[in-house]
Amino acid sequence: MKANPILVEITRGDLTESIHRGAYAVIKDDASVVSSAGDIDKLTYPRSSLKPLQALPLIETGAANRWALTDLEFAIACGSHSGEERHVTAVREWLERIGLSMINLGCGAQQPTSTQARRYLVKNNIAPSPLYHNCSGKHAGFLSTAWHCKEPLEGYLEKNHPVQLRIKQLLSEMTLDNIDVSPVAKDGCGAPIFGISLRGLALAMACYGTGRGLPDARVNAAKKLYKAMTAQPFMVAGTDRWDTETMILSGSRLIVKGGAEGVYSGCIPDQGIGIALKIDDGGRRAAETIMGLLLDRFGKLNPSISLKLNALSFPPILNSNGEKVGITQIHSEV
Repeated sequence: MKANPILVEITRGDLTESIHRGAYAVIKDDASVVSSAGDIDKLTYPRSSLKPLQALPLIETGAANRWALTDLEFAIACGSHSGEERHVTAVREWLERIGLSMINLGCGAQQPTSTQARRYLVKNNIAPSPLYHNCSGKHAGFLSTAWHCKEPLEGYLEKNHPVQLRIKQLLSEMTLDNIDVSPVAKDGCGAPIFGISLRGLALAMACYGTGRGLPDARVNAAKKLYKAMTAQPFMVAGTDRWDTETMILSGSRLIVKGGAEGVYSGCIPDQGIGIALKIDDGGRRAAETIMGLLLDRFGKLNPSISLKLNALSFPPILNSNGEKVGITQIHSEV
């Protein structure tokens, strides 16, 4: 099997110190390939980059209307939050609104990814709870859908539960991958995660942004979730997080969603494209760099946004004295 190409290099002085191989797909909503590198048909687990798609049934089923959900809840349902106070409060109040609590969350307890939030818990001798889990918003969405549809809350993470079967069906429809024969595993939060190709994920995200080929209910759901992610980017990630900062920079022009093990998805509706990528070694730093490059290369961003995005995506390598000792750069053939 041919190795995926080198996409990103990390230098120190005159030497390349690290390399990151991977693959990416930039796909139009008509399924044509705009640009790609590496094996875009190999199946990979999209991890949390799948969340904007997993949140669609929350609106399609009518659950969002029943519980009067807003952009705040929609954004955190699509997010991998840092466990900051605003995130935890949003999920807690959402669950209270529908008559549930954190004991119903199946994601397990997790330390917040925010350093400041972790310090707050330690200082105040507070044990982390499922509310602090980066996926608690997604799980609140799952529970809201099950509760609305009169389905069991118990076992909502099982792959044959109606909540997960809806997601499996829409993934088959939007990626055009045969999800029925795809490998399935448990994500870090316990939810089923299916093997999907980068080609399929990018196509799904392209249509997510434009609505091409989607039923009216799904078009409406995708529009609402897209609007929420761009209106509430903090709820998608958090303070100083690349996803949040990139969506703040770009206004409402695009959405991005990262996942564990170096996966990213996103779309730029006015260009009709979706993007999906996977870094072979799981390196987030390389995933953010390549995603930034692709957004800049195919997004037709204005020069000021492009400059700021490049600063976010190509961080210098600093030593402990704050001196620049290396750079993050794209491999010459990308």
